[in-house]
Amino acid sequence: MLRIGTTRAASRSLLTPSTSITSASTRSPSINSLVKHQKHVGYRTASLVGLSCRALVPSRPVTLALQRYASTKDVNPYDNIDEKSEAKVARSEIEPEPELVSTDSSVRHVFGEEGVEEQEKDTDMLAGVKQDMRTIRDTFALSDVPREALFIGMAGVLPYLATSLSTVYLAWDINHSASTGSGFLLSGQTAELLLHIVEPLQIGWGAVIISFLGAIHWGLEFAKYGGVHGYRRYAIGVVAPAVAWPTTLLPIEYALISQFLAFNFLYFADARATVRGWAPAWYSTYRFVLTFVVGASIVVSLIGRGQIVDKIGKLPGPADRLKALRDSQLDSLEKEERERRAMIIAKDEGDDDEEEEEEDE
Repeated sequence: MLRIGTTRAASRSLLTPSTSITSASTRSPSINSLVKHQKHVGYRTASLVGLSCRALVPSRPVTLALQRYASTKDVNPYDNIDEKSEAKVARSEIEPEPELVSTDSSVRHVFGEEGVEEQEKDTDMLAGVKQDMRTIRDTFALSDVPREALFIGMAGVLPYLATSLSTVYLAWDINHSASTGSGFLLSGQTAELLLHIVEPLQIGWGAVIISFLGAIHWGLEFAKYGGVHGYRRYAIGVVAPAVAWPTTLLPIEYALISQFLAFNFLYFADARATVRGWAPAWYSTYRFVLTFVVGASIVVSLIGRGQIVDKIGKLPGPADRLKALRDSQLDSLEKEERERRAMIIAKDEGDDDEEEEEEDE
């Protein structure tokens, strides 16, 4: 109430001096002095009213853009409005262009610039190949494998790899000898003889490796690695040699295929054992690398032997030797039986002759 009354009084005092000044010439000196006093009081009251009015009116927020504009000395020429151009644009009609209207024409692009075409990203044609190479590199990474186990394991597959490559070379030499009449380094007969020596070595070494891989699980069970599992872990060590050694009695092709399946079965068993915690975490990767080398060697041996299957003679295998031994034993028994019967017959004939002589006398 006090502020409103003061405002009204100040307004009336502002109007009073203006009317008094117009008639100052017709008034007396005492009245003029009074008018000057009122005028002075009215100016002071007006200044107070102005301050109070500014306090009553809410102030507008001053934006950063306004402060920046006020602080600049030079005036931006683009702020000057060209009224003629604006009027010309206002009088012109907008022509419809429906072919330019799309779902993106009225959308403000956040991650791109207006009026600038985005360049298409080049498609990497070798992305799949690079991903496969990274997968192979990660698969064959043997950084966690102990150095001793890695070196000894790789040395163990070298004889298998050597016999496989020897089989391929000897097969090529036999084919070369059959086509040209003479071998490249060896004669056809020598290459065939060496091939019949190398093949049993590969089969025997494969049986040794399979038995060794099964025995590893016995060692893990003895050490109680991953706990005690009893017959389930011992069974792997029993089945492995039981499958490996009978392959030495099979023909070469069947023996290689049987050992290939045995190696893959053992890798599956080792991978499962690693997942269950029965073996170290690096063991499955280690076994995969060794199985890959051995499996590739077996495939190469089968391919090499398949090229000369009709050009070499077949040497007797272990089963053929057992059969031959059995047949020879039967022949010797029959021969002994014939000789024994002949002796009995001869003895009987001699006794008959003696009896006849005695009767004649």
